[in-house]
Amino acid sequence: MDRRHMIGLLAASALTACAAPPPPRLGPDGRPLPQLYRISAAETREIPFRALDAVNALRAEAGVAPVALDPRLTAAAATHSRDMSLQNRPWHFGSDGSTPIERAQRAGFGGRLLGEAISETYESELETIVAWGQERGPRRVLLDPAARRMGIAFFQEDNGRIWWTLNMGTDDGIA
Repeated sequence: MDRRHMIGLLAASALTACAAPPPPRLGPDGRPLPQLYRISAAETREIPFRALDAVNALRAEAGVAPVALDPRLTAAAATHSRDMSLQNRPWHFGSDGSTPIERAQRAGFGGRLLGEAISETYESELETIVAWGQERGPRRVLLDPAARRMGIAFFQEDNGRIWWTLNMGTDDGIA
Protein backbone atom coordinates (compact mmCIF):
# COMPACT_ATOMS: atom_id res chain seq x y z
CA MET A 1 0.00 0.00 0.00
CA ASP A 2 1.51 3.30 -1.02
CA ARG A 3 1.65 6.37 1.13
CA ARG A 4 -1.08 8.31 -0.73
CA HIS A 5 -3.50 5.40 -0.44
CA MET A 6 -2.83 5.15 3.31
CA ILE A 7 -3.40 8.89 3.80
CA GLY A 8 -6.65 8.62 1.84
CA LEU A 9 -7.86 5.77 4.06
CA LEU A 10 -6.99 7.70 7.21
CA ALA A 11 -8.78 10.80 5.94
CA ALA A 12 -11.87 8.77 5.06
CA SER A 13 -11.82 7.18 8.51
CA ALA A 14 -11.56 10.60 10.15
CA LEU A 15 -14.50 11.92 8.14
CA THR A 16 -16.60 8.90 9.03
CA ALA A 17 -15.93 9.56 12.71
CA CYS A 18 -17.24 13.12 12.25
CA ALA A 19 -20.57 11.97 10.83
CA ALA A 20 -23.65 12.80 12.83
CA PRO A 21 -24.87 10.01 15.09
CA PRO A 22 -27.96 8.16 13.92
CA PRO A 23 -31.24 9.69 15.08
CA PRO A 24 -32.69 8.16 18.25
CA ARG A 25 -35.24 5.39 17.85
CA LEU A 26 -38.72 6.62 18.66
CA GLY A 27 -41.46 4.79 20.52
CA PRO A 28 -45.17 4.76 19.58
CA ASP A 29 -45.65 7.98 21.56
CA GLY A 30 -43.05 9.76 19.42
CA ARG A 31 -40.57 10.08 22.29
CA PRO A 32 -37.06 8.61 22.12
CA LEU A 33 -36.84 5.06 23.43
CA PRO A 34 -34.66 4.71 26.52
CA GLN A 35 -31.16 3.44 25.95
CA LEU A 36 -29.65 0.88 28.25
CA TYR A 37 -27.20 2.61 30.57
CA ARG A 38 -24.70 -0.02 31.64
CA ILE A 39 -22.52 1.14 34.52
CA SER A 40 -18.86 0.13 34.20
CA ALA A 41 -16.42 -0.42 37.07
CA ALA A 42 -14.70 2.89 36.25
CA GLU A 43 -18.02 4.75 36.30
CA THR A 44 -18.92 3.12 39.62
CA ARG A 45 -16.05 5.04 41.21
CA GLU A 46 -16.97 8.32 39.42
CA ILE A 47 -20.73 8.29 40.01
CA PRO A 48 -20.72 9.58 43.60
CA PHE A 49 -18.60 12.58 42.60
CA ARG A 50 -20.69 13.40 39.51
CA ALA A 51 -23.83 13.09 41.63
CA LEU A 52 -22.34 15.31 44.33
CA ASP A 53 -21.47 17.96 41.74
CA ALA A 54 -25.01 17.83 40.32
CA VAL A 55 -26.67 18.06 43.73
CA ASN A 56 -24.40 20.91 44.80
CA ALA A 57 -25.18 22.77 41.56
CA LEU A 58 -28.90 22.49 42.38
CA ARG A 59 -28.21 23.61 45.94
CA ALA A 60 -26.14 26.59 44.77
CA GLU A 61 -28.93 27.62 42.41
CA ALA A 62 -31.35 27.46 45.35
CA GLY A 63 -28.99 29.45 47.58
CA VAL A 64 -28.24 26.67 50.09
CA ALA A 65 -24.86 25.43 51.32
CA PRO A 66 -23.11 22.57 49.55
CA VAL A 67 -22.93 19.06 50.98
CA ALA A 68 -20.02 16.61 51.19
CA LEU A 69 -20.02 12.89 50.54
CA ASP A 70 -20.31 10.72 53.63
CA PRO A 71 -19.21 7.08 53.40
CA ARG A 72 -21.66 6.00 56.11
CA LEU A 73 -24.66 7.50 54.31
CA THR A 74 -23.35 5.94 51.11
CA ALA A 75 -23.13 2.53 52.83
CA ALA A 76 -26.72 2.88 54.04
CA ALA A 77 -27.79 3.87 50.51
CA ALA A 78 -25.99 0.88 48.97
CA THR A 79 -27.68 -1.51 51.40
CA HIS A 80 -31.09 -0.10 50.56
CA SER A 81 -30.54 -0.06 46.78
CA ARG A 82 -29.70 -3.77 46.80
CA ASP A 83 -32.61 -4.49 49.14
CA MET A 84 -35.10 -2.65 46.91
CA SER A 85 -33.94 -4.83 44.02
CA LEU A 86 -34.51 -7.97 46.10
CA GLN A 87 -37.98 -6.71 47.08
CA ASN A 88 -38.62 -5.64 43.46
CA ARG A 89 -40.21 -2.38 44.54
CA PRO A 90 -39.02 1.17 45.18
CA TRP A 91 -39.99 2.15 48.68
CA HIS A 92 -38.38 3.47 51.82
CA PHE A 93 -38.70 0.37 54.02
CA GLY A 94 -36.15 -2.43 54.09
CA SER A 95 -37.14 -6.07 53.77
CA ASP A 96 -36.46 -6.30 57.51
CA GLY A 97 -38.84 -3.40 58.19
CA SER A 98 -35.97 -0.91 58.64
CA THR A 99 -36.46 2.80 58.04
CA PRO A 100 -33.96 5.15 56.40
CA ILE A 101 -33.02 6.48 59.86
CA GLU A 102 -32.33 2.99 61.18
CA ARG A 103 -30.19 2.10 58.15
CA ALA A 104 -28.11 5.28 58.60
CA GLN A 105 -27.62 4.51 62.29
CA ARG A 106 -26.61 0.91 61.52
CA ALA A 107 -24.01 2.26 59.09
CA GLY A 108 -22.54 4.35 61.92
CA PHE A 109 -23.88 7.76 60.86
CA GLY A 110 -23.84 10.05 63.91
CA GLY A 111 -25.76 12.99 62.48
CA ARG A 112 -29.46 13.29 61.80
CA LEU A 113 -30.82 11.75 58.61
CA LEU A 114 -32.94 14.42 56.94
CA GLY A 115 -34.34 12.46 54.03
CA GLU A 116 -33.97 9.78 51.41
CA ALA A 117 -34.68 9.87 47.68
CA ILE A 118 -35.15 6.59 45.80
CA SER A 119 -35.67 5.56 42.21
CA GLU A 120 -36.17 2.49 40.05
CA THR A 121 -35.02 3.41 36.57
CA TYR A 122 -32.80 2.71 33.58
CA GLU A 123 -31.37 6.24 33.73
CA SER A 124 -27.98 7.58 34.74
CA GLU A 125 -27.34 9.29 38.06
CA LEU A 126 -27.54 12.71 36.41
CA GLU A 127 -30.88 11.96 34.74
CA THR A 128 -32.15 10.60 38.05
CA ILE A 129 -31.06 13.70 39.98
CA VAL A 130 -32.74 15.93 37.39
CA ALA A 131 -35.95 13.89 37.80
CA TRP A 132 -35.70 14.14 41.60
CA GLY A 133 -35.19 17.90 41.25
CA GLN A 134 -38.54 18.13 39.43
CA GLU A 135 -40.55 16.23 42.05
CA ARG A 136 -41.63 18.06 45.18
CA GLY A 137 -40.69 15.43 47.82
CA PRO A 138 -37.25 14.43 46.48
CA ARG A 139 -36.45 18.09 45.67
CA ARG A 140 -37.11 18.98 49.30
CA VAL A 141 -34.62 16.26 50.34
CA LEU A 142 -31.96 17.50 47.89
CA LEU A 143 -32.35 21.13 48.92
CA ASP A 144 -32.81 20.78 52.68
CA PRO A 145 -30.87 23.77 54.11
CA ALA A 146 -29.80 21.75 57.18
CA ALA A 147 -28.06 19.10 55.04
CA ARG A 148 -24.27 18.96 55.13
CA ARG A 149 -23.69 15.28 54.25
CA MET A 150 -24.83 13.13 51.34
CA GLY A 151 -24.61 9.48 50.44
CA ILE A 152 -25.59 7.99 47.10
CA ALA A 153 -25.46 4.45 45.80
CA PHE A 154 -27.07 2.17 43.25
CA PHE A 155 -27.61 -1.46 42.42
CA GLN A 156 -27.82 -2.43 38.76
CA GLU A 157 -29.54 -5.65 37.79
CA ASP A 158 -28.39 -7.81 34.88
CA ASN A 159 -31.31 -6.48 32.78
CA GLY A 160 -29.97 -2.91 33.23
CA ARG A 161 -32.56 -1.72 35.75
CA ILE A 162 -30.96 0.56 38.35
CA TRP A 163 -32.11 1.10 41.92
CA TRP A 164 -30.87 4.48 43.23
CA THR A 165 -30.81 5.68 46.83
CA LEU A 166 -29.65 9.12 48.00
CA ASN A 167 -29.46 10.07 51.68
CA MET A 168 -29.06 13.56 53.10
CA GLY A 169 -28.02 14.30 56.67
CA THR A 170 -26.54 16.79 59.08
CA ASP A 171 -22.99 16.80 60.40
CA ASP A 172 -22.18 14.28 63.15
CA GLY A 173 -23.48 15.21 66.58
CA ILE A 174 -26.08 17.67 65.29
CA ALA A 175 -29.57 16.58 66.26
